[in-house]
Amino acid sequence: MIRVLPQNLINQIAAGEVIERPASALKELIENAIDANATKIDIKMIDGGKSYFSVTDNGKGMTAEELSLAVERHATSKLPNEDLFNINFLGFRGEALPSIASVARVKITSRPPNADTAWALSVEGGYKESPCPAAHAFGTTVEVRDLFFATPARLKFLKSAQSELIAAKDILNRLAMAYPHIAFSLSDDRRMILNYPSVDTRLKRVDAVIGKSFKENVIPIQGSYNGIELSGFIGLPTYIRATSSDQYLFVNGRCIRDKVLIGAIRGAYQGFIGHEAYPVVVLFLKIPNEEVDVNVHPAKTEVRFKDPAQIKGLLVSSIRTALHENSNKTASTIGVEALHEAIPIIPQYMSRPAGHTSYRGSSRPYLASGSNPINRYTVPKEPSLELKNTFSVKHELNDSALCNMIDSNPVTLSEEDFPPLGFAKTQLHKTYIISQAKDSIIVVDQHAAHERLTYEKLINTVGHHPQTQMLLIPEIVEMTADEVTLLSNRAEELKEFGLVLDVFGTDCVAVREIPTLLDKADLTKIIQDLANTLKKYDDTVLLKDKIKDVCAKMACHGSVRAGRVLSLDEMNALLRQMEECGTSGQCIHGRPTYIELKLADIEKLFGRRG
Repeated sequence: MIRVLPQNLINQIAAGEVIERPASALKELIENAIDANATKIDIKMIDGGKSYFSVTDNGKGMTAEELSLAVERHATSKLPNEDLFNINFLGFRGEALPSIASVARVKITSRPPNADTAWALSVEGGYKESPCPAAHAFGTTVEVRDLFFATPARLKFLKSAQSELIAAKDILNRLAMAYPHIAFSLSDDRRMILNYPSVDTRLKRVDAVIGKSFKENVIPIQGSYNGIELSGFIGLPTYIRATSSDQYLFVNGRCIRDKVLIGAIRGAYQGFIGHEAYPVVVLFLKIPNEEVDVNVHPAKTEVRFKDPAQIKGLLVSSIRTALHENSNKTASTIGVEALHEAIPIIPQYMSRPAGHTSYRGSSRPYLASGSNPINRYTVPKEPSLELKNTFSVKHELNDSALCNMIDSNPVTLSEEDFPPLGFAKTQLHKTYIISQAKDSIIVVDQHAAHERLTYEKLINTVGHHPQTQMLLIPEIVEMTADEVTLLSNRAEELKEFGLVLDVFGTDCVAVREIPTLLDKADLTKIIQDLANTLKKYDDTVLLKDKIKDVCAKMACHGSVRAGRVLSLDEMNALLRQMEECGTSGQCIHGRPTYIELKLADIEKLFGRRG
């Protein structure tokens, strides 16, 4: 028998579509405050919003009559006419407040400008009381307690308080980017978590949200086509992330997720970055209302474009133009590292004075497990080697990771019996090894090759007590409080990879022990990349099930870098180890580690063969 459902059950069904977690309810309430012309919005959350959260604004407020209507389904002030294709507000469906009130305990207190008193309205599990007088400043406060108490089956889908808080912060950060003129704050019952004062430029707000290095590593972007305007900022190809978490897309002030736009960004960066890398982008599209439908998703996180091809074309052309015009720029953090790598190796033994503890870059003193302190500032002398008819593999090397590649006994090889990758002859641009094989010339990308070898060694030692070394001076890595939490929650699992770290304050971690293979690595980059990688995983995902991702991040920064001078001994040791590794033909990103130029093909280039 067909029947009309009770109004409260209808609201609970709507809540299932609109309110997935505290963060989604928070988004609806903040958008309502923005629509009310608020210039200051304060949020408070307890227990990640599961037990309590509130949103207070200084907007236009509501009368007692408007309060009663606000919690009725499909009641809204944001559709002055019946044109669903001319929407100029964020919250226009009139579902948010009644949906939240149907599954939680809600109290709304509001006072319009010039009103003598405020009014308060309570709704519990969908049952509304009458408004009553209250004390309140101009504006509105919505308090939500015990979310999903009326639908307990939904409670089991909520995550930890920390995970729910991180989701709420992400929502607030995105809205804060879109509305820099509005001051936002987020606090709990103990402290201020986020505080964004109003600013006069979008760049200042975005820089405050993403981080202090943002504005130095991005390119402003501007474009327009057929009434559509594009603005924002795109990251330099060297300013990338392991996930798409720092890609922010806005359409008419609305933060959205759209496969067309994501695909356009990836296509625009094709050829500039690897397929596993994600650029940092913050893009704002202003589109005529008739060209976009924002009414395709209950939570209003998706839109439908009338002509998606022209949107994609505008993004791709604008991004690629900006990248080509700034092709000589690299991220400032990479530039510092490049300057450090450019310091030549001094061809003699050199040690820092005893007791000297300052360090920079990848040079750090350490304690090998079960051994005495070793001074990492000692640089071995480069051996002089003239390669003629024989080659001895056993030589002293500059990098301990490469030392591990050397066989324990000297091996003599004849030029008549070339190994597969030949003998190293020289190094070009401190990046490429040139090797002579029996009937070819081989060009090796030293970083890509060593990265693959380091990765294979790491992945084979996980869970088997990898050899580690304790740092004499712990490496302190600055990060966000959320990233510190992610890493500290995984500290025991990271020990299986040879990484021992603990929390150092609220926004730092201290790395105390590392795998021996990473003794020359840039630990700051490793830890930051690991944090970005962990953002992709749910709380229940075990790192050992994601062993490849974790080892790949560690191997990338634990390998011989491009720009480092190698001796012939080191180059040949790398070639020999590549020959023993069955997957050494490509790096962990899928790119080739070496190319082979056959003599026959070279002779054709010079007209020696037909």
